[in-house]
Amino acid sequence: MMLIKWDDLPIEIRTEEARYYYDILSRKTSSLFFKRTFDLIVSSIMLIVLSPVFLILAIAIKVDSEGTVFYRQVRVTQYGKKFRIFKFRTMIQNADKMGSEVTANHDVRVTRVGSFIRKYRLDELGQLIDVFRGTMTFVGTRPEVSKYVEQYAPKMWATLLLPAGITSEGSIYYKDEGELLADSTDIDKTYIEDILPNKMFYNLEEIEKLNMWHDIKIMVMTVLTILGKEYGKRMPDTLKEKGIEKR
Repeated sequence: MMLIKWDDLPIEIRTEEARYYYDILSRKTSSLFFKRTFDLIVSSIMLIVLSPVFLILAIAIKVDSEGTVFYRQVRVTQYGKKFRIFKFRTMIQNADKMGSEVTANHDVRVTRVGSFIRKYRLDELGQLIDVFRGTMTFVGTRPEVSKYVEQYAPKMWATLLLPAGITSEGSIYYKDEGELLADSTDIDKTYIEDILPNKMFYNLEEIEKLNMWHDIKIMVMTVLTILGKEYGKRMPDTLKEKGIEKR
């Protein structure tokens, strides 16, 4: 996992604000190497160990509703590249064509088995395939769909200097995202203007903190969160202080 030259980056990522984070990462070559090595080794082991769980989930999904086992939505990862994510399907087939591309609590598109899978974040297990392939990493900014990436403020583009992640500090603090969206009359607008900028505060901090020990800490926090532990949010008085203004 090495950085490409600044001049070879897509023009939308080469913002003045993103250069600060690029310079930080350019000094962390060993951390980037070990991050990819860790991803490759651990994802390989987990894919083998969890293969029976994959089989059980696949059978449950197929029995519960018609459609594919995996949800292969197009997302955006490192350098703005698009890829089809591997997630166990938790909604009815073609649900993304029937409403918002983010999911609120009590969404009628979620299947019975899907509700259980989402509760324990088992749908994320499919992304081990993406980590093994290198399109994702264990800890990093959650991959967004293109229409949300297009709304990024200049500083937010810095998050695309690294592969998208399965988990992050922001996703831990915003695990109740579905509840926040459930009361919204315009889910997309609420996500873009309120939730996304707040999560980006943590995502940008994680670039500055990047090292293996921090990644392991976030992975442990994620497991504890799934088991019910609550973590309080740390936020600046205003997003403007961090240069992440709402669009």
